[in-house]
Amino acid sequence: MTQTQQTNPLGTDKISTLVARFAIPSIIAMLVSAVYNIADQLFIGNAVGTLGNAATNIAFPLSMLCTSLALLFGIGGAASFNLHMGAGDRKIAPNFIGNSITMLIATGTILFLVTELFLSPLLIAFGSPADVLPLARQYVSITAIGFPFLILTIGSGHLIRADGSPKMAMIMNLSGAIINIVLDAVFVLIFRWGMYGAAAATVIGQIISAVIALCYLRHYHTVPLGKCHLKPNALYLKEICSLGMSSGINQIAMMIVQISMNNLLRFYGAASPYGESIPIACSGIVIKVNQLYFSIIIGLSQGSQPIQSFNYGARQYKRVKDAYRLAITVGATVSIIAFLLFQLFPRQILAMFGTGSAEYFEFGIKYFRIFLLFTWLNFLQPISATFFSSIGKAYKGTFLSLTRQILFLLPLVLILPHFFGIMGVLYAGPIADLLSFAVGLTMVFDEFRNIRKLELAQEAEASTTPEI
Repeated sequence: MTQTQQTNPLGTDKISTLVARFAIPSIIAMLVSAVYNIADQLFIGNAVGTLGNAATNIAFPLSMLCTSLALLFGIGGAASFNLHMGAGDRKIAPNFIGNSITMLIATGTILFLVTELFLSPLLIAFGSPADVLPLARQYVSITAIGFPFLILTIGSGHLIRADGSPKMAMIMNLSGAIINIVLDAVFVLIFRWGMYGAAAATVIGQIISAVIALCYLRHYHTVPLGKCHLKPNALYLKEICSLGMSSGINQIAMMIVQISMNNLLRFYGAASPYGESIPIACSGIVIKVNQLYFSIIIGLSQGSQPIQSFNYGARQYKRVKDAYRLAITVGATVSIIAFLLFQLFPRQILAMFGTGSAEYFEFGIKYFRIFLLFTWLNFLQPISATFFSSIGKAYKGTFLSLTRQILFLLPLVLILPHFFGIMGVLYAGPIADLLSFAVGLTMVFDEFRNIRKLELAQEAEASTTPEI
């Protein structure tokens, strides 16, 4: 065991202490990221109404795309860095951080330019009804300016946690969120700037968070970072992308499903008592409220990632399994609590986002209770997908990330409405959750058997090594 492995707390400190140290700031950071979206929805829903809620839902796929790029390079860079640090490769490890920073900035800038150039076609493709499109244009034309800052902020959070500074990642995200909420109240409720005001508040908060991130990354603690590490390298980027792929694809999958659902809700909603806009507005609220719960689950998975990566690289397999088991246990508990809240208090949750017609509340309550019926099983897939990526099994993590959204949910939302109308979209959710849980559980049991074989081989190797 190298000196790095002996002194790094990831390889020596108590697992529960490490998970708490890394997961709690990560959870807060993810919750803050969700607040960026839900805060606007709260203020817009109360100031603009149902059409404003629908507009933010139409814009939501772009936020998912930002998160996807941020996780691809953020988690991929952090996992690569921790694996190499665990193996003692201190000279190579900083290249993964530098390359990640470069790609976070570059992809954010490209996405901003593409969005501004093709704004209306994108929003129409995302399922915007005609009466929602002007509000969606107002909102996205401003929020697109913040894409480079948002992607850098989310991605840098993982790089900062990989440096052993989860509290700084939390402070970075929390600062932007607080500014966003305060400015939302000022711009929307006091100045009455509507969609423009909510969008401007979001962008300003994102810029502040990004500035804090850059200030930290200039003085990275674990290893020195120089300009040479920022130069893109195909070999480093290949490893980064392979390990970040599962988390990035999961967000892309969610984006594809969200776009499909918006279009389906608009189409089948027009033939229902709810109309085109009410289902889309309700969907946006349910998805973003569920994102608050999911932020805790994702935070748990991301918080345990450095522990799993480092100890797998250091061949301390028991610590890898212990970190995973603890994340799963906490995730299951949180999922059950979320399930009860969604089933018992859907109307109260909807009322937080403004008033609406009787049809609005009727459909929203059904959406909560049916679509999220198996929320209590949703902890397994994201935690397990990150686990596979953390131990270098990127292909397994990527596959598992695709199960719920692409392999199950997308076909179901396309097929079931033919038989059940707009309610078919709602029925697709719990079926996809159940199927993805079953696949994830099978894959995890199989991987634990593989890890047990590595432990036995390690024990046999130790027993045959002569004592010095």
